[in-house]
Amino acid sequence: MTIKIDKKITGYIVVTETPALQESGSAGTAPVATPSDLKGADIHQLGEPLSRPDKLVGNTYKIKTPVTDHALYITINDVIMNPGTPQEHRRPFEIFINSKNMEHFQWIVALTRVMSAVFRKGGDITFLVEELHSVFDPKGGYFKKGGKYIPSLVAEIGEVLKEHLYEIGMLQQQEKAADQKAFLEAKRQQYEQQHLSANPEKDAFPAGASLCTKCSTKAVIQMDGCLTCLNCGESKCG
Repeated sequence: MTIKIDKKITGYIVVTETPALQESGSAGTAPVATPSDLKGADIHQLGEPLSRPDKLVGNTYKIKTPVTDHALYITINDVIMNPGTPQEHRRPFEIFINSKNMEHFQWIVALTRVMSAVFRKGGDITFLVEELHSVFDPKGGYFKKGGKYIPSLVAEIGEVLKEHLYEIGMLQQQEKAADQKAFLEAKRQQYEQQHLSANPEKDAFPAGASLCTKCSTKAVIQMDGCLTCLNCGESKCG
C-alpha cells in the first residue's frame, strides 16, 4: 500500500520487531549500549579460563634426537581440577622445553607459549597431538630406537605430549588383543630364527623390516607370502 506524504518531513522513527527499540521510538533514535551497561551481562566464553595455582605437579621428559647435538628436556605441569570430588582429574597447564642447544631457541619459546595458552584456555586440548604430528621437516625426519619414524622435531614434541596425555588419562591408549599380541610375537620369533641378520637389540624389530604406513614403524616383514607389520598387525592380506 502506497501512502502519499503532503507535509514536510521533520523527523523519522525506525520501527523494528525488538520491543526495546519500539519503546525508545519517542526519542527518534535507537539506544546505544555503553561499557557500563555490559558489566552485568552474561559473557559466554569458549572455554573455562584457568588461573595458575601456587603449586603444580608434572613430569619432565628427556629426548635425544639425531637432529640435535644436545638432549631436550620437556616439562609438562598439570593442574588438579575439581579436587576432592568424583570428577577430580589432571590436565596440562603449561609446558617448558630446555636444552643447551640454542639453535632452535626462538621457535621453541614461541611454541611453548602458544601451547601453554591453549592449555590454560580449557576445553579439549588433545587435538594438539595430531597437529604437532603433522609437521614435517623439509630436511627429512629420523627413526627413533625401535624403528618408529619421526618426521620432525616438532612431531617429537607431539609424541611426548601424547605420552603425557596417556599417563594422566586424557587419551585412552588402544591395547592390542591378547591373541593379536601372541600372534605378532610368534611371527617375530619365527622371522628372527630364519634370518641370521636379525637386529640383536632387544626392543628393536628385525633389521630387514620396512616402514609401516599405518604406525610409521620399521616393522613390516615378508611372512607367509604377505607383508605384515610386527608392531600394529597391519597386513596387506587383510
